[in-house]
Amino acid sequence: MKRICVIDGQGGGIGSAVIKKLKETFGESIEIIALGTNAIATAQMLKARANRGASGENAIVRTAPLVDVIICPISIIMVHAMMGEVTPKMAEAVAGSPAAKIILPLSQENVAVVGADGAPLPHLIERMIADHLQAFVLPCE
Repeated sequence: MKRICVIDGQGGGIGSAVIKKLKETFGESIEIIALGTNAIATAQMLKARANRGASGENAIVRTAPLVDVIICPISIIMVHAMMGEVTPKMAEAVAGSPAAKIILPLSQENVAVVGADGAPLPHLIERMIADHLQAFVLPCE
């Protein structure tokens, strides 16, 4: 069973949307671990049906190296992003993890991602599943 980690902060809206679609698409054939930069984000992702969840810097630092895939907004690899919620240790743990990383180009920071077309979150999630996760989760089909 593939272990997919979804990381989000602030209100957990991005992570919740991702988890809902992952559960709808793959059901219980994957394990989803929700990691929030804060307890509110984690709670929202658990409501979206993540299998497990934890909050804070230590949870992210300890779990990031142990999963198969990390899905997160680009802000998670940017130190001090999300109004200071992303610590240097969090960003380093995610960026340095041996897990495959799927980064969503959504940011409230003063950053422009050249080549990102500004598609809304639901479209990005559909692309993420079709282009990156379908073959990873169901490689024999």
